Amino acid sequence: MSVQPVAVVLLNWNGWVDTIECLETLLRSDYPDFRVIVCDNASTDGSLEHIQAWAEGRLEAGGAEGFQRLRATPLAKPVPYVRLNAEQALQPPAHDVPLTLIDTGGNFGFAGGNNVGLRHALASGRFAYYWLLNNDTVVEPDSLGQLVARMAADRQAGIGGSTLRHYYAAQVVQVAGGSAYNPWRCRSTPLAANQPAAAPLDAAAIEQRMAYVAGASMMVSDAFLRDVGLMAEDYFLYYEEFDWARRAAGRYRLVYAPDSLVYHKEGGSIGTGARGKLSATALYYLQHNRVKFTRRFFPARLPLLYASMLLELGRAALRRDFFEMKWSLVALLGLPPRGLNTRKRQT
Repeated sequence: MSVQPVAVVLLNWNGWVDTIECLETLLRSDYPDFRVIVCDNASTDGSLEHIQAWAEGRLEAGGAEGFQRLRATPLAKPVPYVRLNAEQALQPPAHDVPLTLIDTGGNFGFAGGNNVGLRHALASGRFAYYWLLNNDTVVEPDSLGQLVARMAADRQAGIGGSTLRHYYAAQVVQVAGGSAYNPWRCRSTPLAANQPAAAPLDAAAIEQRMAYVAGASMMVSDAFLRDVGLMAEDYFLYYEEFDWARRAAGRYRLVYAPDSLVYHKEGGSIGTGARGKLSATALYYLQHNRVKFTRRFFPARLPLLYASMLLELGRAALRRDFFEMKWSLVALLGLPPRGLNTRKRQT
């Protein structure tokens, strides 16, 4: 079987330290044909300049001691790259280089930022698969190859997921492939969450239960992307991957590659602490988009959702968690999220 070319899209927002650590492991992948596209969502910390300095060999990558083995093989510098603005990114690639840096021109959220990279990759017309990978991850050398192999083994495969493990507790599973969905509570549950990594995983059972693939590592086929389309950009943050899966339901399958291992810090991509509470931005959009998604795909279940959210508000009140109460109530009432980091265009 011929090697299928892959475009890997990373989204960065004020997270160049994480992005560089991710690139250090990603570019050591043993898969023979892939290109990396980093989309920067209007960072204010000089992210693109720092990533350029790293690619040119002027800046060292950091990272936890436990993952030094993934960087044991020297990565040759400089790493050839091009830097594009949003308008240039709409054109087919003029240079075939391992790394493309794109200034998206604004903060367009998870879907909007990733879609800039997907459009650029689609314009080339050469890729069979597109891997959306969170920038706050590190990967094994065969993670990409394992994911491609699972996708290629099923002609109906549209979206594929990896085994995500906790970056700070690498022997614990964060999620296997993606999440199940409880229609009565309008809530999703990460599959195999917090299981020991050594415990056996039933890939077939996971695929059967999986309602959507976790967005931290999500591969889509070229056929899927051209048929179903790009991610919906009106969510900004959270529920984009579930929306994608629902739009493809009945046409494409969700698959799981258990040996595609990705270590995820969880929260670095969106500005929340890796092991801390959700930020106001994250909390608001999690609840707001829960309503939006349910209204779009399961409108008959909206009364159940509102009842569930009111119960959760009551529990937050008992805990005296006024921060959660405030932003959950703002989302529930559909009020504008004043003071949050929401999308904006550069002028």
